[in-house]
Amino acid sequence: MKIYSKILLLFVLPCFTCTSYEQDVVKVLGRKLLVNDQQFLIKGVCYHPVPRGSNNVRNFDKLDEDIALMKELGVNTIRVYEPIKEITVLNKLARNNIKVIMGFGYSQEGNYDLRSGKYLDYVKKYKNHKAILMWELGNEYNYHSEWFERDDILWYRVLNQSAKAIHDIDKNHPVSTAHGDLPDELAILYCPEIDVWGMNVLRWDDPSTVFYEWEKISGKPMYLSEAGSDSYMTISSSNYKQGENQRAQADANEKILNEIFKEVNICSGVTLFSFVDEWWKEGNCDVQDIGEGTKDVIGVPYDGYPNEEYWGIVDMDRNKKETFNVVKRKYNQVYIGKASKEITAQPN
Repeated sequence: MKIYSKILLLFVLPCFTCTSYEQDVVKVLGRKLLVNDQQFLIKGVCYHPVPRGSNNVRNFDKLDEDIALMKELGVNTIRVYEPIKEITVLNKLARNNIKVIMGFGYSQEGNYDLRSGKYLDYVKKYKNHKAILMWELGNEYNYHSEWFERDDILWYRVLNQSAKAIHDIDKNHPVSTAHGDLPDELAILYCPEIDVWGMNVLRWDDPSTVFYEWEKISGKPMYLSEAGSDSYMTISSSNYKQGENQRAQADANEKILNEIFKEVNICSGVTLFSFVDEWWKEGNCDVQDIGEGTKDVIGVPYDGYPNEEYWGIVDMDRNKKETFNVVKRKYNQVYIGKASKEITAQPN
């Protein structure tokens, strides 16, 4: 009887570690991103949950609470900057119909990075998981040529080769990259294996110009991999007072999302930056720092100062900022018509 029980367990236990969700078919058709042959609009957030007091060590202890807030927002996609290793996290996301744009870095101490080649191990392991929407390589590396001997072409070659390697083992998911603003002709020329171009775009409260610029140079899908505004005004303006100013963030995000959802035939959506405030970025990880205040990103509304620890839609304790209801309204206004399989935006 004991021997029989052990043999039975060998056959039963593996079922608890795998996912039973039916795999979706994700592909591109012209400018469109399709999931199961239906146009898919990314209504997303960048998600890097680092708890108070931690120096950039991601933690999913508040995942259930975060998923509940995301579902209220109308989020259908999260974008992460490093692979999610926990199968339980992927399973929870899949159960809640939240997809993942899975990011890989170039050199992350062998953590499934491109340099070590271990990213392919991850792709092989999770390529059939329902939660996966796309694989994404790098995050605005075109702003960091110092990592590639001051030669962008070196990065673009790595990017293209890595994308091809993924295509060779996974025919079911597109490969993307998060480019700093609009890719130039050089980037497009050297990266034919990139299926979807993500773009981190900060053009005040109106990103629409990047859509028309992209339309002229490529017929591939694109989405905004980072967009939005922070909730701190380093300097006052005619409309917004200096200091913590959630109204400024809410107003900016409303205008940004309006422009994105006007152009759903060019832009496949957005992963708004970001879901939760990140206290690890500017100094003391136990407090929310304003930062040095260098005015080096003039496209950040409405003061031109990127206060890195104030970009969340919710704060560190998951209290909703004013922008939460703005994003919730916008994300829940936009839907996909089942008959036409086209995206329709409701009037404001």
